[in-house]
Amino acid sequence: MTDRRIRAAVIGASGYTGAELVRLLAGHPAARIVALTADRKAGQTLGSVFPHLAASADALNLPALTEVAGVAWDGVDVAFCGLPHGTTQDVVATIPPSVRVIDLSADFRLADTDAYATWYGQPHRAPALQKDAVYGLTELARDRIRTARLIACPGCYPTSALLPLVPLVAAGLIDPDAIIIDAKSGVSGAGRALKEASLFAEVAEGVHAYGLAGHRHLSELDQELGSAAGRDVRVTFTPHLIPMNRGILSTMYVRPGGGADAKTLRRHLAERYAGEPFVRILPEGHVPATRHVRGSNHCLIAVIQDRPAGQAIILSVIDNLVKGASGQAVQNLNVAFNLEETTGLGQPPLFP
Repeated sequence: MTDRRIRAAVIGASGYTGAELVRLLAGHPAARIVALTADRKAGQTLGSVFPHLAASADALNLPALTEVAGVAWDGVDVAFCGLPHGTTQDVVATIPPSVRVIDLSADFRLADTDAYATWYGQPHRAPALQKDAVYGLTELARDRIRTARLIACPGCYPTSALLPLVPLVAAGLIDPDAIIIDAKSGVSGAGRALKEASLFAEVAEGVHAYGLAGHRHLSELDQELGSAAGRDVRVTFTPHLIPMNRGILSTMYVRPGGGADAKTLRRHLAERYAGEPFVRILPEGHVPATRHVRGSNHCLIAVIQDRPAGQAIILSVIDNLVKGASGQAVQNLNVAFNLEETTGLGQPPLFP
């Protein structure tokens, strides 16, 4: 019997997003992993790199890790790229056009290649491919994702902020020039590479802000909110590192316009996301927490009237490794291959 499942390659399988992709794809009935790459760990088994995946790797008879150059692309339908920023463009340029690409790095998120050079400090090395890339925030780009050859998954911070903000800006319900985003992330958002700032003693028992007035995710936020507004937009965004493994909490301060208030904003978001499997607008008085979405592909959003007249507070929580990265990538896989969007993503959050 012919195996008609989607043949997937995970490029950069030794990182956190790569491991999360394997975890999710292991339970995906319409996909099977045919290649795993990690240049520095080539020849090792996935179980030796990630012991928590050893049983799944054995049960699925997953291949050993290999170098990217060793992938037989004629046997691959889709490539998930979980490589560090700045390294994906060269790799994607070598992948045959017959293979669809779902990229989790920042290399194809910015439509303007000059903006990429400004924000990432190096020229874009695949501008021809960038023209065909779709910014893959699933709930806001389904129609384009269905036919896209190259899907650029948003960053984790932008995912948490754009899901509530884009519909409100597009509807003219909030002032795009008065958006403040205060966001907190778990340490896994910094990746698995050894960094002094990610050491336990540097992170535990404290909270600190970083990337002030210049975090690279500002480029995505400005791009997508500007598109929704139909003009240039610059937001205030300050990220913080929290001593936890997973999760993002974005607190957004906005100024409603045209007589709108928090109830108006909440009602509009509830209507916009009605029927969405992974986005839930909470009732008045309910406040989301990162523990409510841990390990899941869900995004919970709350809208609260602020004390000062004419202001509102929006809270949004996601798991940065799932909805903020690998889960959204699998969601995009489902859309691109005309599968039920929730396939392989039905896991409820982990608690406690």
